[in-house]
Amino acid sequence: MAKDALMDFDKALELFEPVLGFEVHVELNTATKMFSAAANPANSANHDAAPNTLVAAVDMGLPGSLPVVNETAVRYSISLGLALGCSIAPSSRFARKNYFYPDLGKNYQISQYDEPIAFEGSVDIELAGGEIITVPIERAHMEEDAGKLTHVGGATGRIQGAEYSLVDYNRAGVPLVEIVTKPIFGTEHRAPEIAKAYVATIRDIVISLGISEARMERGNLRCDANVSLRPRGQEKLGTRTETKNVNSMRSVERAVRYEIQRQAAILAAGGTITQETRHWHEDTGRTSPGRPKSDADDYRYFPEPDLLPVAPSLELIEELRAALPEPPAARRRRLKGDWGFTDLELQDVVNSGLLAEVEATVAAGASPASARKWWTGELSRVANLQGKEPAELVEPAAVAELQKLVDAGTLTDKLARQVLEGMVAGEGTPQQIVDARGLAVVSDDGALIAAIDDALASQPDVLAKIRDGKVQAAGAVIGAVMKAMRGQADAARVRELVLERAAQ
Repeated sequence: MAKDALMDFDKALELFEPVLGFEVHVELNTATKMFSAAANPANSANHDAAPNTLVAAVDMGLPGSLPVVNETAVRYSISLGLALGCSIAPSSRFARKNYFYPDLGKNYQISQYDEPIAFEGSVDIELAGGEIITVPIERAHMEEDAGKLTHVGGATGRIQGAEYSLVDYNRAGVPLVEIVTKPIFGTEHRAPEIAKAYVATIRDIVISLGISEARMERGNLRCDANVSLRPRGQEKLGTRTETKNVNSMRSVERAVRYEIQRQAAILAAGGTITQETRHWHEDTGRTSPGRPKSDADDYRYFPEPDLLPVAPSLELIEELRAALPEPPAARRRRLKGDWGFTDLELQDVVNSGLLAEVEATVAAGASPASARKWWTGELSRVANLQGKEPAELVEPAAVAELQKLVDAGTLTDKLARQVLEGMVAGEGTPQQIVDARGLAVVSDDGALIAAIDDALASQPDVLAKIRDGKVQAAGAVIGAVMKAMRGQADAARVRELVLERAAQ
């Protein structure tokens, strides 16, 4: 793949104004699919099912099969629309969206077009410095997900160069809500940051509603990022590209920055932007062309003849409105007070995009300070080295279990980092790793005293200094003992015992 020419980001923003738009797809965690009784793989209970085992006739497009709307999915969609500040349509209907779908057996997608379930809303997002940006929401509509294709035999895992493709219909028919923003103006140099913060806010909302696992690495939440540039002073919008299915907040931020730099280089050289979908490549940090972007007319939308309109009662809408959780901004303020964090400490967590993970770790029994330390410290460092999101590495409950071992004195911080290494490598629970690797702190004073006596005997000059009142000299003995104990001793206890033995 030839490398694109890129313009310096600051230079690009001098010449052009970026205009953003996002389409975020949220897989709902209902027990069954959108239009069939097949189990839903977007529910964690079914995530690891073998290919083509969570299917029904409707999902495979078999002749004579008819869709039936999932009532829970409708309720979840209304709740999400309300949380986004949208109006709920008194009547909405499904439509058929037509183009070649090799992973949807009926060869069209059941979606919503001109009559979505929710429309005209807005959501506030908070940036690193505490600035609040309001993102306008055009609509949130219900639809079904497509299946999954696996391309076999090529070097890249893509269809180009593959020998054949396999189709898994498990995901076909999974209930989705697609949230579509209006064009977002005035983002300027903060466009990549705003992109990341918006996706993080949507993720916070759907998690708080309990309607989605929102695991981006699993595809439960995916973002299509639309970017266009227009010369400074020009009112007409530029031609947009749509980078498809970006599945991490870090990648959304990088993809928006890349497209700004790529498009600016083309426009500055006198070229034109092709309206197209683009693929994001996590390994190279680049986008590549997909297909020419279709307009609505190209999909030949028409009303779905097998489904009646969805007409929620006012009583249902008000019931769901009354059950809404607190908005993300209010939630952050509450957590700040509950956790006793300073503004900077909470902002550290928010900026990392790990608020949900820290909250879940605290709920599992860890202190707020320790949960913040693990997620924004060691886990973020390891994730950055591996090019992943921290949430992909371990579960919050496992982090809380690890911290309990530290609190109990079973592990030192240094040993805990070794255990975390095993957790990330999939070696088991923290306790299993401690047992298998023999990493528990040596708490037997007898073993420690034996090691201390050996160290003192081998360093008589240090012993003399300690007895002369030069207590800092004990550091050499402590270091020797820690080395002899392979770091599995409590340094504070070793120090106490060293001073006791030297005084005898």
